[in-house]
Amino acid sequence: MKNLLKWIMGDQHEREVKRLQPLVDEINELYEEYHELSEEELKGKTEEFRAFIAEQTDPIEEKIREVRQQRGASVDSQERDRLLAQLQGLEQERDTAITDALDELLPEAFAVVKETCRRLMGQEFMVSGQPTKWDMIPYDVQLIGGIALHRCSAAEMQTGEGKTLSATMPLYLNALAGLGAHLVTVNTYLARRDAEWMSAIYNYLGLTVGVLDLHEPGSDSRREAYAADITYGTNNEFGFDYLRDNMVHTLDRRVQRGHFFAIIDEVDSILIDEARTPLIISGPVSRDTQTGYKKYNPMVSALYKKQLAIASELIGKAEQALEDGDEWTAAEALLAVRRGTPKNRRLLKMFHDDPSIQNLVQQAEASLMREKRLHEVDEHILFAMDEKGHNVALSDRGFEELSPGDPDAFLVPDLSEIIGAIQEDESLTKEEQEAEIAELEKEYAEKSERMHVVHQLLKAYALFQRDEQYIIGEDGQVVIVDEFTGRQMAGRRWSDGLHQAVEAKEGVEIKGETQTMATVTIQNYFRMYAKLAGMTGTAETEESEFHQIYGLEVLVIPTNRPVIREDRNDLIFRSKREKYNAIMDEVDRLVKMELPVLVGTTNVDVSETIARMLKRRGIPHNVLNAKQHAREAEIVQEAGRPGAVTIATNMAGRGTDIKLGEGVTDARTVGWAKERGLDLEELVAIDPKLRTDLASQPDDFVIECGGLHILGSSRHESRRIDRQLRGRAGRQGDPGASQFFLSLEDDLMRLFGSERIANAMEKWGAEDGEVITHGLVTKSIERAQRRVEGNNFEARKKLLDYDDVMNQQREVIYDLRLFALEGGEDLKGELWEMIETAIRELVEEHTPPDLLPDSWELHELRRSLLTDFFVQVEELPEEEEEEPSFYDREEILDVTLPAALAQYEKKLESFGENAEKVQSWLLLSVIDDKWKDHLYDLDSLKASIAFRGWGQKDPLIEYKKESYDMFVDLMTDIRKTVTSLFFRAQIGQRPEPQRPQPQRLQYSGPTDVGDTGGAGAMDRSRLAQPGRGGSRLDPVGVAAAARAGDIAGPSGPDPATLQTNRGEESGPQEPVTVDDEPGRNDPCPCGSGKKYKKCHGSPT
Repeated sequence: MKNLLKWIMGDQHEREVKRLQPLVDEINELYEEYHELSEEELKGKTEEFRAFIAEQTDPIEEKIREVRQQRGASVDSQERDRLLAQLQGLEQERDTAITDALDELLPEAFAVVKETCRRLMGQEFMVSGQPTKWDMIPYDVQLIGGIALHRCSAAEMQTGEGKTLSATMPLYLNALAGLGAHLVTVNTYLARRDAEWMSAIYNYLGLTVGVLDLHEPGSDSRREAYAADITYGTNNEFGFDYLRDNMVHTLDRRVQRGHFFAIIDEVDSILIDEARTPLIISGPVSRDTQTGYKKYNPMVSALYKKQLAIASELIGKAEQALEDGDEWTAAEALLAVRRGTPKNRRLLKMFHDDPSIQNLVQQAEASLMREKRLHEVDEHILFAMDEKGHNVALSDRGFEELSPGDPDAFLVPDLSEIIGAIQEDESLTKEEQEAEIAELEKEYAEKSERMHVVHQLLKAYALFQRDEQYIIGEDGQVVIVDEFTGRQMAGRRWSDGLHQAVEAKEGVEIKGETQTMATVTIQNYFRMYAKLAGMTGTAETEESEFHQIYGLEVLVIPTNRPVIREDRNDLIFRSKREKYNAIMDEVDRLVKMELPVLVGTTNVDVSETIARMLKRRGIPHNVLNAKQHAREAEIVQEAGRPGAVTIATNMAGRGTDIKLGEGVTDARTVGWAKERGLDLEELVAIDPKLRTDLASQPDDFVIECGGLHILGSSRHESRRIDRQLRGRAGRQGDPGASQFFLSLEDDLMRLFGSERIANAMEKWGAEDGEVITHGLVTKSIERAQRRVEGNNFEARKKLLDYDDVMNQQREVIYDLRLFALEGGEDLKGELWEMIETAIRELVEEHTPPDLLPDSWELHELRRSLLTDFFVQVEELPEEEEEEPSFYDREEILDVTLPAALAQYEKKLESFGENAEKVQSWLLLSVIDDKWKDHLYDLDSLKASIAFRGWGQKDPLIEYKKESYDMFVDLMTDIRKTVTSLFFRAQIGQRPEPQRPQPQRLQYSGPTDVGDTGGAGAMDRSRLAQPGRGGSRLDPVGVAAAARAGDIAGPSGPDPATLQTNRGEESGPQEPVTVDDEPGRNDPCPCGSGKKYKKCHGSPT
């Protein structure tokens, strides 16, 4: 019934496309009219459209300017709040006016772009160094795609359907608003190519185009690229520029100008695949992190080898038990092997030779889980692996193996319980309690660090394999391989010590661990845009996530020409060996028929295995993987030649067309084969459904369709990646075929679907070497993929849930930074608000509501105001009083606030013309200093919060509660420190201490956090420093420093002029450098012999 209704009414996408048809017709009518316009009249349409938008928005803009001026001139907090609410309402009104104006202009603007394309026909332009003739006028389906993009949808357009041209129309339309229109791509090559290619349209119509990746971060030219009407760039550069802009110390170093409209090319790759990992800018930690990995690496290596030996013993025990008829003992032993070494070859061979053994193990596992006795199995092994959850867990036997003489070496104490007992111990003095707690915290930090290092090393050995998740580069460094594209991610590092663990395992140089300085998730960065849209060939399978996370509706755009590619059912074999042999036979068959073949693999190791097998058979081929990424464009260009064989990891080469060679699109018939003297028996298909006796067929019988043939060596975890691979063939109505070759030993099948399929093969009587293909099996595999997709979605959702908490805090901090950068009267009001609140909080602290006024220590309040803020309040008593001077808190505020305001005005006057710079410098320095520490605290909280689940508490709710409390403390600390430093700052100058050597500042993004979903690396030694509240800023000489223009301050790097190490097609560039400030307890570099916190790092 469901299919019948769909056949009668069409699906929702077809209905939406029909609803857009009248708008498409209107565009085409205007397009015909614009044929008659002169070149000057057509080009003049741009200014005509801009004038129309300005007419709608100029009156609102004038009101916005007036309200901003009023707010800047006011120091009354309530009045400022009222004006802020009014300002936000006016900005919303302006945004609505812009949106309405653009919607009204859409038909005319799209028609202008289409007419421009017609007039460019036949002209030659240089694109990526190659002369390219313009031969494109948007089809109706491209107009529909453009409308969908303008309306903030994720447009699914099949590969080769002209997404690049479709994007030009909404980009042109939204650029008219003058707020910037961004086109986000997955790599530098595509950003440059598309900008050069499509700028022919934009330049003709008087718009400017910028390309981020052509310019250094923070440079004037990068700022100009953002100032252009339309800006092209990679997602990483957009995100990192946002973070860098919020680390600079002068307004003119910011490069971005807002987030109005963005179209994301390959939106699924950027918003889905790369969204599990946040963008992170990290700096060095102030301690040696390499020693721990060097120390414990031999120990963990020996542990891993012993686990392999134990697995062999258990398999021998299981084989003996099966001979003796003791199935339970055998199942328990094999279950232990599967949990400890799931890819053990002897185990997989047993499952392959006798599927009933695998069923036996699964039944035993289910029984033990029901009885909650699964942990008993783990006592046979040293550690258990969770491949699905990407984690490892040491058993009690494993802990004993690591520290046989010290059973408590890896036992982390329960801090809260022990600290509570110490505080309740009346036999200890306060000083003794503090000493014991400090010693306990030190022990906790040491054991936590030791456990963390061992855990990361164990993951490196058990879960990360060379030539799968990473390779060893020519320079001997560990280089991450992107799991989705197979490309080298040069310069990127896994965080939280995982990269150091892999380096220790491989015996290469171990580089220092890092600490987060700025971070944002892909999701929260792109959700900042007022209008966000995307386009890809594969969006429908992720429709729910696009809607839930980004508010994007997916619209499937019909193809301009029908897709005639044959997507065949999967071929399934018992073992990988049988599968690879079948792939060799199929490649050999297709090459003999002079058809191009693309073999898709999931990792470097598989691609090289297939390459070796092809070489042994004497079949010429090209390999496109992380080790040959430099030849990508050349290999893709040759991939469509007759008989060409290309092996590609996943979607390497995505975004570039494989052009088919001469004669490739022709079907291969029996007559064609006879003409070339081919042996018909060698051309018989491997697929049972296509197998036939060719010798008995007529000459016009089609042996194989023409076009590119896709052979997938295994299914990916995501159906979308499989669709992308299939989509390499059959572009723009070309013929082609795709088919996946699978085995029961493939990771996806082994983890999620092998039992059902193994039973099916046994039921259908499939023998060794025999292939099965059936629609039910293909559906079973898709169900397994859906489960993996669900797991991955939950991982991304979890990351977003945690980052949403930080995102609200980040917005407050970054807004405050922007106030400080912009300066002016508004900053003066904002700073007074902070001082006023800090004074109020101090008064509240000394006048608790649960005490009577005669118990208030107002003499202490007077002393605190003087010592903390240099504010003298004569009305407050100097000594403790018998009779209170004040009975009401508001009376106290009535005398303290005016005194503080008078001191504030006096201080500003003393700074003279440098007052604004001093205020800006102080606020920025304190914010950056405190925010960096706050990020560390959040990292630490996130790392430990999962344990709350053991106490039947929701970790996310607990994280929200505690992070909110931490943020309240942060804002209080910022206000107090700013107030104190402001009132203490003096005109004067003292010698600057010698700065330490610059240290590395690193950038990491998607594929950098391989396991934790956390926001960066943590310095666990700081757990032993409970009182990290003091400022590291120097108020003396502040005004002189500001006058000299040294506004960057000692507390933050100046990344604007620095290079990122995020090259896509090139190797890593020189990393960013940042001054590494001394630790608070380190000797001061000025040579005084004092600790830094007591000398140049002192707030006083």
